[in-house]
Amino acid sequence: MKKTTLWVLWSLFCLPLYAQINMADSTVQVISYWDKGEKQNYSISLEKIKLKDTDTISKELTTYDVEVSVLDSTKNSYTVQWDYKNFKSNSEDEISKELSKISKEMKVIYKTDELGSFIEIVNWKEIKDYNQKAIAVIKKKYSKEPKMANIIKQLENTFSSREAIESASIKDIQQYHSFHGGKYKLQEELSERIKVPNLLTNVPFDANYSLYLDEINEDDNNYIIRSNQVVDSTQLIEATFQFLSSLAKNMNVQAPNKDDFKNLSNEIQLASRIHGSGWVVYSIQTTTVNASNQTNIEERIIEVK
Repeated sequence: MKKTTLWVLWSLFCLPLYAQINMADSTVQVISYWDKGEKQNYSISLEKIKLKDTDTISKELTTYDVEVSVLDSTKNSYTVQWDYKNFKSNSEDEISKELSKISKEMKVIYKTDELGSFIEIVNWKEIKDYNQKAIAVIKKKYSKEPKMANIIKQLENTFSSREAIESASIKDIQQYHSFHGGKYKLQEELSERIKVPNLLTNVPFDANYSLYLDEINEDDNNYIIRSNQVVDSTQLIEATFQFLSSLAKNMNVQAPNKDDFKNLSNEIQLASRIHGSGWVVYSIQTTTVNASNQTNIEERIIEVK
């Protein structure tokens, strides 16, 4: 996890310049101190695990590299590009394979405010076009399979607008910038009720969200922040039941039983080590969805190279 050489260089040359860490009151403020032309390279892994009781049903691993470049730096904002490359996956899912073919050359350009908080995607139309090409291939390939129609429709909705792409298609970027812009005190927990995207019915879920500054490493000029998000289970159950009931009707199959979802839950845990310059050093996000005796786990790790 440690990139010792990089951290030593950062500490020697950058520590006097950044005032994010204030040991006097045990606080940090997550701010991006980036210059135009700066770059960092990251390796990213996304592992998806399905469990039934304690048995592993399936395990998929996707890895890729990203070059993060600061295209522009102004008084009020940064323009940042993520250049995706070197996709590798052991997934047997045909749809995922088709989408990954397009993603191999995809670039995402977005803006943040002066603190590094995400604002919006700039090239969302380009991303939409990229993925429409892949979806067109999938449509043609599965044109004789009516049961695939709703899955393809869901894919189209995911890339239909700027808002849809920002909610569902750039989870790694959202993870990267989760804590930017905030000021946090060591071991002081902050909590609130928030709205989070709902890809099933497009009506946002309520969720309980909490975070705290777990650790300050003054010598290495970095710190660790952790957060936890739990979606309202009643809203989650109702939205899932509605979505699957509609899907079953369109596919002319038996509708689900609402009791099957009574233990449904969705929790996201995130921990990031961030350098005083605002660059993320290491970040791990784990999403756990429980339903009856089945558990789906999705773990994304972003690590500086």
